Amino acid sequence: MTTTVSRPTDTAESEATRKAKLARAASRRMSSVSTTQKNDALRRIADAIEAETPRILAVNGPEVERGRANGIMAAFIDRMELTEARLKAIANDTRAVAALPDPIGVTEEMVTRPNGLQIGRIRVPLGVIATIYESRPNVTVDIAAVCIKSSNAVVLRSGSDAHATSAVFAEIIARECTAAGLPEGLVQFIDSTDRAEVGALLGAGALVDLMVPRGGADLIRRVQQEATMPVVAGGIGVCHTFVDADADLDMARNIVINAKTVRPSVCNAMDTLLVHASVADRFVPMMTEALGAKGVTVHADERALPLVRGAEAVAVQPEDYDREWLSLDCSLRVVDDLDGAIEHIEAHGSGHSEAIVTDSWASSQRFQRDVDAAAVFVNASTYFNDGAQFGLGVEVGISTQKMHARGPMGLKELTSYKWIVLGTGQTR
Repeated sequence: MTTTVSRPTDTAESEATRKAKLARAASRRMSSVSTTQKNDALRRIADAIEAETPRILAVNGPEVERGRANGIMAAFIDRMELTEARLKAIANDTRAVAALPDPIGVTEEMVTRPNGLQIGRIRVPLGVIATIYESRPNVTVDIAAVCIKSSNAVVLRSGSDAHATSAVFAEIIARECTAAGLPEGLVQFIDSTDRAEVGALLGAGALVDLMVPRGGADLIRRVQQEATMPVVAGGIGVCHTFVDADADLDMARNIVINAKTVRPSVCNAMDTLLVHASVADRFVPMMTEALGAKGVTVHADERALPLVRGAEAVAVQPEDYDREWLSLDCSLRVVDDLDGAIEHIEAHGSGHSEAIVTDSWASSQRFQRDVDAAAVFVNASTYFNDGAQFGLGVEVGISTQKMHARGPMGLKELTSYKWIVLGTGQTR
C-alpha cells in the first residue's frame, strides 16, 4: 500500500508571508502609539525576562547540550548559552533602550525659504523590519527592542539551534507589548524551522521594508542574493590591531588581550595582530607570552615566528589572513611600517573594526583617514564596537555597508524621514 504524503501546494500561504502581513497591518497602527506606551512595553519586557529567568534557562540548557552533542563549534555554543548574568544584562539593555530619546516625530533641518515656505524633515519608522539570525537567542530581544522603540513592526526568524529559547523570548515580548497597549501583531516570530520559510520571507518584498541578516557568511550571502527588499548586512569581522613604532607597548598588550580573549566568539574580536618591524623584537615575545597564558594559538608569519614565546605557534597560511577565527586563534604578521599595515588591512579586512596603538598623532590621523571600516579605534580595543558601548542601548546589527547605516545600528538607523512643507497660501 502506498502512503501519500500531504504537501502544501504552491499557492498555499507560508507562515512567513502570513506573519509579514500581520506585521504590516500592525506597523500602520503604530502612528497612534505614544513614547510612554513604547517605553512601558520595553520595561515590561525587561521585568518579565528577569522574572522568568528559570523558565528561559530551563529551555536554553537542553538546547545548548544538544548543540554540544551535535558538534556545534564552541564559538556558536558561547553565543547560544544563557546564564542568569546574561539574562540580567539583556534586561538592562532593554531598559537602556527605553531610556533613550524617541527618534520618531523629531523635526530636522527646518528652514524658511525666500517665499516664506517652511521646509524640513520629520523622522518616521521604516515600517516592517525582518531578521534571519543564527544561534543568538539574545538577538530576539535586541532587535525587537530597537524596533519597538523606533515604531517598527518586526518579523523574527531564528536559527534552529536556539529556536526554542528564541520562541520563549518572542512570546514574552509579544505578550508584554499587548499588555502595554501596542498594536496586536507588532512582533511576529516564525515558529516553523522549515528552510522554505527563509525563502518565503526573502520573497516578501511587498510586505517587508528592510532585511537584517545576523549570522555567518553563507547566510548573509544567501540573503543578499535572494532578498526582494533592501538588505543591511554585516557582522563578518576580520578585525586587526596594528601596534605602531611609537606605541606604548604595555598599553598595546592590554588592548590586544582584551580584543582577542575576553569573548573570542564575537564579530568584533581581533583576528590579526600587525606589529611594526621596529618594535617586533621587543613586543612579539611579551605579547605572545601574554596570549599563551590565555590559551591563544598564534599563527605567525616567517618574521614573527622565531620571536614567539610562551604560546603555541604555527606557521600562518595565506588564507588565515582572511579568517574570522571566532576562537582562541590569532594571526600575527610583522609589517615594515604604517603603509604596510594599511595595505594589509585593505587586502584582508572586512570593513568591520580596525585599531591602531600609537603615541603618534600623525600616525593616528593617517590611520583614521585611510583605513576603510565601519569603526576605527585609536588606542582602544575593537571589542568596543557594540551598540550598548556606543550609547545606542542595543543594536540591530553592525553594518559594514556604506548606504543608509554603518557600524552599530540603533534607533535612528531604523528610521527614515519625510519632507514637511508649511505654507501660508504660496503657489508656484
